[in-house]
Amino acid sequence: MATQIVMDHTGDTRHQFDPSDAAGVAEAEARFKELTGAGFTAAVRTGRGQSKVVAKFDPAAEETLFIPRLKGG
Repeated sequence: MATQIVMDHTGDTRHQFDPSDAAGVAEAEARFKELTGAGFTAAVRTGRGQSKVVAKFDPAAEETLFIPRLKGG
């Protein structure tokens, strides 16, 4: 199972999908596009304590973290 973790002011929400399920992958890709289009930064875990910012959806990524844009004020 792959996981998309969406961070926000309340904590995080986790969405899991099976990379071999076409419908689940389509839903995860739509979520990726929606969140990055809304200003979230997407990062894929590459190792223990390491991640890489990505601009394209990767259904093979085990874990993708979505970080909201910082707001000043």
